[in-house]
Amino acid sequence: MLYGYTDGASRGNPGLAACACVLVDKNGEIVAKVARVLGTRTNNEAEYQAVIDALNTAVSLSAGRITVFSDSQLVIRQLRGEYRVKKRHLLELHGKVKDLERHFLSVEYRSVGRGDPWIRMADRLCNEALDSANT
Repeated sequence: MLYGYTDGASRGNPGLAACACVLVDKNGEIVAKVARVLGTRTNNEAEYQAVIDALNTAVSLSAGRITVFSDSQLVIRQLRGEYRVKKRHLLELHGKVKDLERHFLSVEYRSVGRGDPWIRMADRLCNEALDSANT
């Protein structure tokens, strides 16, 4: 069982974007951190890409179950099927997430506030990636 904490950021919307994820095991130990610059994207695209990176990383770690946390209520509600995905540029990313779900016994999506310490870490990783791209 892994817990994936994700964040995406865009400086401008669209603008220079980055995503990050922190994967934590059941004991609260960090097993992976991923952060990268995405180029010009919307904030929602960056949020989706963070979820994709969390799932891809969990697959590479042979996780059977994962709970993904995000402060993006839109992305979480779309992935849980509570909201329709109306934007064409998000449909492809949504589809990638749904394809990745097949690698797991279970996937759960939960919305958390920006104050969550793991979300704050993912946010910091996003901003560090964006800062490094501007140097």
